[in-house]
Amino acid sequence: MGFFDLFDRKKTQQEDAALEQGLSKTKDSLLSKIARAVVGKSTVDDEVLDNLEEVLVTSDVGVDTTLRIIERIQQRVARDKYLGAEQLQTILREEIVGLLSECGHADEAFATQRPDGQKIPYVILVVGVNGVGKTTTIAKLANRFKQAGKKVYLGAADTFRAAAVEQLCLWGERIGVPVVKQRMGADPAAVAYDTLASAIAGDADVVLIDTAGRLHNKVNLMNELSKIRNVLQKLLPEAPQEVMLVLDGSTGQNAFEQARQFTKATQVNSLTITKLDGSAKGGVVIGISDQFQIPVRYIGVGEGMNDLQPFDREDFVRKLLAQ
Repeated sequence: MGFFDLFDRKKTQQEDAALEQGLSKTKDSLLSKIARAVVGKSTVDDEVLDNLEEVLVTSDVGVDTTLRIIERIQQRVARDKYLGAEQLQTILREEIVGLLSECGHADEAFATQRPDGQKIPYVILVVGVNGVGKTTTIAKLANRFKQAGKKVYLGAADTFRAAAVEQLCLWGERIGVPVVKQRMGADPAAVAYDTLASAIAGDADVVLIDTAGRLHNKVNLMNELSKIRNVLQKLLPEAPQEVMLVLDGSTGQNAFEQARQFTKATQVNSLTITKLDGSAKGGVVIGISDQFQIPVRYIGVGEGMNDLQPFDREDFVRKLLAQ
C-alpha cells in the first residue's frame, strides 16, 4: 500500500462541512454568474458559451484553461445537437472533472522499503513564496502523518528568516515531531542533508523540508533548490520523491505567476492550494493544475489543523457547482 493511500478514505462530516464552507464564496459567485449567463436561454448556443467564457475568466480559472473548457463543451453541443441551458451546470461539472483527470493523480503508490528491508523515508521538499502558508502547511501535514501513525522529521532549511525557523520549531514542539535546524544564514542544503541523515538514523517514514521563499532572483533560487536535491541524493538516490509547491489561492492570478516561476526553477510534481476560504478565487485550483499539468494533492479550507484536506477533484467540482 502506498503511503498516501492512508488518506484515501471518505471525508468525515466535519471535513465535508469545512470544504463546503471553505468554497462557499467561490461557489456563490460562480453560480450567480452562470445563472446570468443563461438567463432567457433555452439551449446552449454561442451566446451562452461566450457568456460562460467570461464567467470562467473572471472566476480566476485562467484564459487558457477557460478556452479548453469551452472547446470541450462546444464538442458536446456539436455531438449531442441539442443541449438545454438547464444542463449547462452538469456539463460544466463533467468537463472540468475530465480536464483535471488529465493532470494525473498525486496519490501515487510508492515503495516504503528496499528489497533488503531497509526503510526508504518519503522526502517532500516544500517550496513557495513567503506568506502563502508554507510553514503552516508543513505543520498540518506533519500532524496528519503523525495521526496516521507515521514517524515524521522536519527540516528548517529556510535559514534566511529567523521567523520561519522559530515557527517550524514551535510547531514541531506542539505536534511532537523532531525539527532539524542550524544557525541563521546556514547553507540550506546542509540543513536538508542533516535532516535526511537524522531521519534515516531515526527510522523515519516521512521527511518534510521547508525552503526559502524568495523569487527576486530566479537563478539563485534554481541553484539553491538544485543543490538541495543533489545533497539529498547523496544519502538517498530517490530523494526528494516529491517537490510540493504551496500557493495562496486567494491571490488569484498572482498564484499563476508563482507557479510559472517555481516550475521553471525546480521539478514540481504536486500542488497544495491554501486559503481557499478567504476569497471567491477558488477557480485557480482548476486553472493552475490544468495549465501546468501538475496534480493538486491538498487544499486549505480553513485555519484549523484538520482544514488541510486531500484534494478530491470530483468532490471539489461537485461542491463548487452544486445545484
